[in-house]
Amino acid sequence: VQLQASGGGLVQAGGSLRLSCGASGLTFSYTGMGWFRQAPGRERDLVAAVSWGGTRTFYAVSVKGRFTISRDNSKDTLYLQMNSLKPEDTAGYYCAADPGPMILATDADEYEYWGQGTQVTVSS
Repeated sequence: VQLQASGGGLVQAGGSLRLSCGASGLTFSYTGMGWFRQAPGRERDLVAAVSWGGTRTFYAVSVKGRFTISRDNSKDTLYLQMNSLKPEDTAGYYCAADPGPMILATDADEYEYWGQGTQVTVSS
């Protein structure tokens, strides 16, 4: 299984970025997916998650209303649209796959496969 995250970069506060995560080696359309982030010295936290069919989503309180998780099962790709970015959003962002039975996994322990991460830096 390979998860390849991309789309990170440097952006000013208030700006937008769109992260992508291409998946291979798994049945993507039957796999729950999530985006996590980790800042230096901090734990890895769930940002957003989406069920395999895309009908159910979860957002961390800190990003609700600003970030949107989506997926294109025809392209085996997961997305995270990030708007109104804040300096506190600065972190490495990681996509993860949960091939288990949970419809919507919100615990990092439920995710079996992880991408390599893409850095998002928001300047003030």
